[in-house]
Amino acid sequence: MRKELLEGLTKDQIVKVKACDNPADLLQLAKDEGVELNKEQLEAISGGCDNGTRFVTCPKCGSNQIKSEYRGHGPYMRTVFVCQSCRHEWDVNP
Repeated sequence: MRKELLEGLTKDQIVKVKACDNPADLLQLAKDEGVELNKEQLEAISGGCDNGTRFVTCPKCGSNQIKSEYRGHGPYMRTVFVCQSCRHEWDVNP
């Protein structure tokens, strides 16, 4: 993860971030820690160019052709995965 994206986090939070295995874990950690992520941080967590879905499969059809989308804004922003094969949608952090 880029160093500048960790600015403002405590050493304990940085250790927790580095222990996360996937973007969904990072989003949940931010929520649990009460850290509000800016747009650049959300994009980095969701994976940037691979859209954070490299290891995600659709629970409905099993496809790995998944994209993430942001819905809402501010404290109401949430990330939704959308299967490009069957169009099934689900929240990253239900």
